[in-house]
Amino acid sequence: MNRIFEYFPTLTDKQRQQIDALQPLYTDWNAKINVISRKDIDQLYEHHVLHSLAIARYVEQEMGGFAPGTQIVDVGCGGGFPGIPLAIFYPECKFLLVDRIGKKVRVAQEVATAIGLQNVEFRHAGIEEVKQEFDYAVSRAVMVLPDLVKLVKRCTKRGLITLKGGDLAEELAPKSCQATKVVPISNYFSEEFFSTKNVLYTPLK
Repeated sequence: MNRIFEYFPTLTDKQRQQIDALQPLYTDWNAKINVISRKDIDQLYEHHVLHSLAIARYVEQEMGGFAPGTQIVDVGCGGGFPGIPLAIFYPECKFLLVDRIGKKVRVAQEVATAIGLQNVEFRHAGIEEVKQEFDYAVSRAVMVLPDLVKLVKRCTKRGLITLKGGDLAEELAPKSCQATKVVPISNYFSEEFFSTKNVLYTPLK
């Protein structure tokens, strides 16, 4: 957790308190509803929170940040990643976290309520069921990129930012994905966990 504060030294006291609270909350919920791998829960801050915040680092360095009021949808949020860490980081933006699995949405909602996040809403649904419009979509390894681009294009005005690892050549080959920018997370964070992981930005204009 301290590494997060080292990487993001401008976090406010409230943001630090919200991040501090995530480990006990997720540990408690994970014992009831398994939303994070049992072997992974002890690495929550590195493997889930910091990983999610790689999107924030990309947005800050490559896009100049999200303007207040930016509308963002997290597609396939699972237990709340990357949406909850991003909502903590961007309190003036509005987030909708969407997942097809109701129990995961419930955990994410309970965690957000417990830490006092007021800029997030949740929906137990597939993204194709969501009717509102967003500036950006975010996700973490939900599906292959061409399929994800196709799903979010109708409801997202500007771009898709997703976290993916491994060999991406096949996913980037279709025309819809050829403008995708790929940035290794190792450019931002030094932990070995991130050595094969990337932030991908696909413009949707």
